[in-house]
Amino acid sequence: MNHLRSQFPVWGTIVDIDIASEKIDSVALNAALENVRDFCQKVDQDFSTYIDSSWITRLRQNKVEINECPTQVQEVWQLCLQAKHLSDGAFDPWSVQGGFDPSGLVKGWAADICADMLVAAGAEHVQVNAAGDLALRGGWFDQSVGAIKPWKIGVVNPDNKQEILKIFEITDGAIATSGTYERGAHITDPYTGMIAIGAKSATVVGPLGWLCDGLATGLMVAGEDAAQWFGQAELAGYQVWVIDRHQSSAWSI
Repeated sequence: MNHLRSQFPVWGTIVDIDIASEKIDSVALNAALENVRDFCQKVDQDFSTYIDSSWITRLRQNKVEINECPTQVQEVWQLCLQAKHLSDGAFDPWSVQGGFDPSGLVKGWAADICADMLVAAGAEHVQVNAAGDLALRGGWFDQSVGAIKPWKIGVVNPDNKQEILKIFEITDGAIATSGTYERGAHITDPYTGMIAIGAKSATVVGPLGWLCDGLATGLMVAGEDAAQWFGQAELAGYQVWVIDRHQSSAWSI
């Protein structure tokens, strides 16, 4: 089993990739990883709100229209519309100060693409961790017993990052957690324009990274009111685990 783990800075955070394969050698794994790094840099150039030349910055400054943007930017715009609809507007990247900001969805979307690129290159076991937005493929190979096991993903205490409060086991799929872990209280409530107070931490597990990411952001706004979203057919199979902001408790779906 050829195994490779790498970390690199992008999107104002660190992307951590863990890949393994019995089909391709370490040279091929490194080449696949380089392609993923290049893709992540391109995502940053297109979607960053801190880069003056990015398509998102130009959209926010009304220098271009969405139909003038590249296909992937238009795709993310449409995914944001879907997430806004499914979350009853709690996830709304158009309500952010300064204009359209898809940051609450794009990391989950990009992590999924990275994982699929690595699988297409021959990696059989893939974990892409973009600071709380993870794409997982094929489980991990436990060489000590010669068996494939689900990836074990821990959710830490937002008040004590040394403490793991919940572990999810995932073979194929995505998981996204929103909270105050890295950037403090940064999520805006689109209904009030104030800082979101619906939850202290929100985790969503499901097949689509972009939707997990968007819903986790929306859950930070809506809190327990969001439970009704998950009766929608489009969200069948999604799991939710939320730490309440005002009480020492958590709830799940």
